[in-house]
Amino acid sequence: MNNIKYKLFSEEPVDMGGDCYIMAIESSCDETACAIVKNGREVIANVVASQIKTHAQFGGVIPEIAAREHLDSVNVVIEETFRQARENANLAPEDITAFCATAGPGLVGCLLVGLNAAKALALTYDKPFIGVNHLNAHLCANYLDTDLKPPFMALLVSGGHTQIIDVKSYSEQTILGETIDDAVGEAYDKVARLIGLPYPGGPKLDKLAQEGNPYAFKLPEGKVDGYNFSFSGLKTAVLRLVKSFDEVPVNDVCASFQETVSSTLFRKLKKAVEEKGYKQVVLAGGVAANSQIRKKVFSLEDEGYKVYAPAMKYCTDNAAMVASCAYFDTNTFDDVNVEVFSRVH
Repeated sequence: MNNIKYKLFSEEPVDMGGDCYIMAIESSCDETACAIVKNGREVIANVVASQIKTHAQFGGVIPEIAAREHLDSVNVVIEETFRQARENANLAPEDITAFCATAGPGLVGCLLVGLNAAKALALTYDKPFIGVNHLNAHLCANYLDTDLKPPFMALLVSGGHTQIIDVKSYSEQTILGETIDDAVGEAYDKVARLIGLPYPGGPKLDKLAQEGNPYAFKLPEGKVDGYNFSFSGLKTAVLRLVKSFDEVPVNDVCASFQETVSSTLFRKLKKAVEEKGYKQVVLAGGVAANSQIRKKVFSLEDEGYKVYAPAMKYCTDNAAMVASCAYFDTNTFDDVNVEVFSRVH
């Protein structure tokens, strides 16, 4: 079992012996996903059904519609995951060690679909059930197909969260700083709407920024103490900038915004790494796919640090990261009666 131990209904990790296959379901927002991961690192099967086309017509995720889409998709992705498992590893449903699902944070109606489906599978096959924190799962995406082990400093950037996390061990994590208003992904989407980009705006803004001058406009950084962040003022500054033009230089605005965001994140992350003396740095979350943020964080390798970031397919919401989290992270909810939660608690 690669000398890694995991927890099933106990306070401390327990070595179960042999290989461990965890099947996970993720349905916290607008992707219905299912995966099977071996020993927390090897992805045996991975299926994602995206709802982007559905929500694009509304300019954002509509929770009620998202929940109905999950209901329509969940059985399909489960069946496809089992099919891939049979094909790739000759694995049957009875061979699964435990079933897990995202318990939160996320959209309540959406979370309920995945959580209840995973609970039903656990009860059907008489296996343990594990509830997983979505944010912890994003960190654990870095364990997939790598040999990463704590301790390390992590920058988690997503649509709803921006955090610098001191990961001392698989189970001991301390949030050193986080956003006091808009998360990075949220700021990207809001600025994208300001300049007329369709949903999802963040990736489109990133693409346009690569064609612009990152120093065309001097935009303000949020003045926040410690390792916390603030991006609402930056968003307002971009709004005022856009309104000052008859014809907006979109590429330059995008590039200048992206440079300000990525520089702010990088500066505070580097300070945290230097203060703690870590030599490993991890990037996680959906916005970890952003080209400029990724480039700046990986520049730390030039200074002797080892930098990890998930493969692009594991940056956005997926179930493989959830399965890895259920294996490695002891901060889980090993109770089939666990309920979903919309916010971190």
